Amino acid sequence: MNPEQFVTALKEQGIELNNFQQQQFSIYFRTLVEGNEKINLTAITAEEEVYLKHFFDCITASFYYDMNKELQICDVGAGAGFPSIPLKICFPQLKVTIVDSLQKRIGFLNHLAAELKLSDVAFYHDRAENFGKNSQFRETYDVVTARAVARMSVLSELCLPLVKKDGVFIAMKGSQAKNELQDGKNAIELMGGETAAFHTFKLPQEESERSIVIINKKRKTPKKYPRKAGLPNKEPIE
Repeated sequence: MNPEQFVTALKEQGIELNNFQQQQFSIYFRTLVEGNEKINLTAITAEEEVYLKHFFDCITASFYYDMNKELQICDVGAGAGFPSIPLKICFPQLKVTIVDSLQKRIGFLNHLAAELKLSDVAFYHDRAENFGKNSQFRETYDVVTARAVARMSVLSELCLPLVKKDGVFIAMKGSQAKNELQDGKNAIELMGGETAAFHTFKLPQEESERSIVIINKKRKTPKKYPRKAGLPNKEPIE
């Protein structure tokens, strides 16, 4: 998917990018490739692949959830800024917080935000377990996103404590999502969540399967969650 095809594909979904936004994606691509030479950000570096498998793929979340609002979004384990930075470019009114456990990635994100001239973005170097315990951030976000971070049982414990009541957790997954959702249903329930929607689709051109799981936050998360760093992954609630 070259940049022109990317713009056309988004337009078909009702997202029209102006020249500045198109330029932002171009700068994003260049900054990603340059940054990748110093730290490991992505295995995908060819322009057409980055536009399809990263940029377009990230924006698919907005096909199933309305991002045309002033939303506080927290992106857990965003790595090189996926999915929240592509969404922020398309929907500039979003207020984005990214939490990532690697300081070098946070350094890259700060550099990227400056290159893209982004405002209302904040980056925190922290483990998601500790971040979710922090009263400054706990249950304050309208939307929490995670893309290819961990399986649903683990992700629910990391992400749902950050979602405010009546907010949503959006998990972006591959072809294993249905099985993961089944395994993660106890964790989702325990964290105060309820599965609201499950969407499966194929990425254009290469036809690989993607799934988007939308979980509504119905009740407050019990204080004991998330458990201490490393435990959700080592002993997932299943």
